[in-house]
Amino acid sequence: MKKDRTKILVIDDDPKVAWILTEGMSSSYEISSARDGVEGIQMVSTDKPDLILLDIKMPGMSGLEVLEKLGKMADRPDVIMLSGHGETKNIVDSIHLGAAEFINKPFDVKEVEIHIQTILEKGKLKEEVINLKTELKSRSQYEEFIGDSSKMIQVKNIIEQVADSELTVLIRGESGTGKEIVARMIHSLSGRSNGALTKVNCAAIPRDLLEAELFGYEKGAFTGAHKTKPGRFEVANKGSIFLDEIGDMPLELQSKLLQVLEQQEFVRVGGINNIHVDVRIICATNKNLEEAISRSGFRDDLFYRLNEITVFLPPLRDRREDIPLLVEHFLTRYNSLYQKDYPEVSTETMTKMIQFSWPGNVRQLENLIKQVVVRGDESIIDDVISGSMAAVPTDGNVDSESILETNPELANTYSLKKRVGAAIANQEKRLIREVLNKVNWNRRKAAELLEISYRSLLYKIKEYNLNASK
Repeated sequence: MKKDRTKILVIDDDPKVAWILTEGMSSSYEISSARDGVEGIQMVSTDKPDLILLDIKMPGMSGLEVLEKLGKMADRPDVIMLSGHGETKNIVDSIHLGAAEFINKPFDVKEVEIHIQTILEKGKLKEEVINLKTELKSRSQYEEFIGDSSKMIQVKNIIEQVADSELTVLIRGESGTGKEIVARMIHSLSGRSNGALTKVNCAAIPRDLLEAELFGYEKGAFTGAHKTKPGRFEVANKGSIFLDEIGDMPLELQSKLLQVLEQQEFVRVGGINNIHVDVRIICATNKNLEEAISRSGFRDDLFYRLNEITVFLPPLRDRREDIPLLVEHFLTRYNSLYQKDYPEVSTETMTKMIQFSWPGNVRQLENLIKQVVVRGDESIIDDVISGSMAAVPTDGNVDSESILETNPELANTYSLKKRVGAAIANQEKRLIREVLNKVNWNRRKAAELLEISYRSLLYKIKEYNLNASK
């Protein structure tokens, strides 16, 4: 597909200027012209030029006045000022108002072309830098999104599909599953990434103060309101707002939030004027909102409005294959943060962590690894998970003799934790060997069948000392 030519708008009351530039550059650029400032501003809005050549001295609205008005436009193109009066003050004023270049009349068309090329190349470089910053910012969010299990890949796909839309997103999942990380990713990958992401924890702010925190207040609205203060929605204008624990929002505020969702406006506490905002709303909750609706604890109309897109985050116990990745990630982070050099956890400890149910999810795991790094002692993990081994589905028939045969060290103990842990390990080892043999030791295919990550499979092969001859 042929790329559109660069559009240049000439705003000059002298028709000869536009004619000279058109004759000299029409083979390279698409040239249009306006005879005065008012017409020029109108053409900027309708024609969307890539660059403007603007005369300083014009009857009616001067070039400097036009430049000042252009500066108030969103995505204003670069401007080269043209003048037969090369006064220092004009040059200074033009630069102060945002002009990219200043060319004195009479000019050579080739000179003008050189200036145009320079400005266009600078603009292209600036755009590349912006894109690179956006990409790096997005990549930094992906670094926090740890997991290549099938469940987490599905979550990631949903995030990428909806991030650049304006749909309201409801993130659901147990505490500690990483709902805020998902909210940050959605914002970072959206067209609002240059705006603010403002977080409000609806459960952490007293209900009497939450309305003022969200929507702001006018001076004198209540005792202590000595001056007008904007709320979080105003701060988030042109960006996103993350309403965490939305299920804890009082009913009386839910109707006001619904108004913002439907009309993008609200009234400050103690105010009378509507305030319009342009905000994308992302919510999260660990509560069962359907149950709350049934007992009149949450508005059904608000729920349906928030629920345009739902992202369900699985608990850690439902994606155990991601645990080695998470442990590696947190060890790297906190070794760097605290200038430690704690090695990887032992195979025995990792096995226990994979079998643990993690009621506090990823947050609990992260805090535990932080303690291990700081104190340099992984026995902390055993203290925490002792007696709380998670159950892994088996066929219901655990052969005690086979367990003792493969784990003779258990012969003198009746510890439920140790016996069950060994049974789980035997079951897992047997299944992994069976699948590997089935696919002729194609590890990637085996990982797909087992629905675990390739890295997790390699770890388990090493853990169980499996090879093709066994």
